[in-house]
Amino acid sequence: MGRKRVTTTQESSSGRNTKFRDNYSGENMTRSQFVKKIESGEYSKYHIRKINGVKTPVSNPDPSKDNNLD
Repeated sequence: MGRKRVTTTQESSSGRNTKFRDNYSGENMTRSQFVKKIESGEYSKYHIRKINGVKTPVSNPDPSKDNNLD
């Protein structure tokens, strides 16, 4: 199993992921920063879902667990 590209580093009391770390570059991102990078095509293995009206990063469905956000 390879190193996960992105991991969640903080979540709210409701369980929404709020901060992320790119484990390849070492960059820390807020949810909105990560959303913008996904929308610009920088992270092709992730997409955006609107959950309760909030743009939320999620990994693309596939058999691999290496790219799941946790």
